[in-house]
Amino acid sequence: MPIKIPNRLPATDTLLNENIFVMTETRAITQDIRPLHILMLNLMPKKIETETQIARLIGNTPLQVELELLQTATHKASHTSEEHMLAFYKTFDEVKDKKYDGMIITGAPVEQLPFEEVDYWPELCEIMEWSKTHVTSTLHICWGAQAGLYYHYGIPKYPLDEKLFGVYEHTLDYNRSMLFRGYDDVFSVPHSRHTTTKREDMEAIPALRIMASSEEAGIFCAMTARGKQVYVMGHSEYDADTLKNEYLRDKNAGLPIQPPAHYFPDDDPTKDPIVRWRSCANLFYSNWLNYYVYQTTPYDVKDIR
Repeated sequence: MPIKIPNRLPATDTLLNENIFVMTETRAITQDIRPLHILMLNLMPKKIETETQIARLIGNTPLQVELELLQTATHKASHTSEEHMLAFYKTFDEVKDKKYDGMIITGAPVEQLPFEEVDYWPELCEIMEWSKTHVTSTLHICWGAQAGLYYHYGIPKYPLDEKLFGVYEHTLDYNRSMLFRGYDDVFSVPHSRHTTTKREDMEAIPALRIMASSEEAGIFCAMTARGKQVYVMGHSEYDADTLKNEYLRDKNAGLPIQPPAHYFPDDDPTKDPIVRWRSCANLFYSNWLNYYVYQTTPYDVKDIR
């Protein structure tokens, strides 16, 4: 089944060229079916790139998904045109009276700031509080996961001596979760961050269960009962060249950056990277949508609690 997205969203052409089944609003209204309503709070600076990455994954499932895009009203996007934001994004005031089957809160390039110094922090806290009663399952990614853990449970983030940057091997801490159904014993996920969350802090919270981790990268995923809140530290949604582009950007800016670990063949930045995380990314989002959204959410979204 397809993902339903706005008629003119730039991601449409990209996904169609990749043979992803996309349904525009015009076609969707002719079908007598209730799609899953997924709200994505996009905090990344390159909005269109993130829209495409996430839409690619949630569109590759047997379920019909309607994606709605949310921005913060207290922070104006500086890397995406105002026309795009006005055409495709809503503010919290426009959606707060609705309920959603699922929600995605992306990462953001503000991890080296204390949470309270992020200009949209009060608004984000309001949205995260609202999600507890208006969303069946909320998926938090990277800084979004750190923000959620801090807001809901008071778990702090800690600065790393150097940026965690590369593609790392992970294993399951808990192998009976449907979220990781079908996973290999070892799987790879990209990471790109300057801060981390400590295992002992998570283990001190009874409501949280650590699902998967890496010896090099630390915790990858933790969640609450029935997947009400899912916290993911890595970026399985990344494209093949996302880490490469980040590396070249920082290198050209004269910043202290090493090539992404375990990414380029022979650690040679002149060679094209090999994608080793695409299958796990598709499986993760498919499992999340199926087992923690579709199988859990009520038929009438108004009944979500």
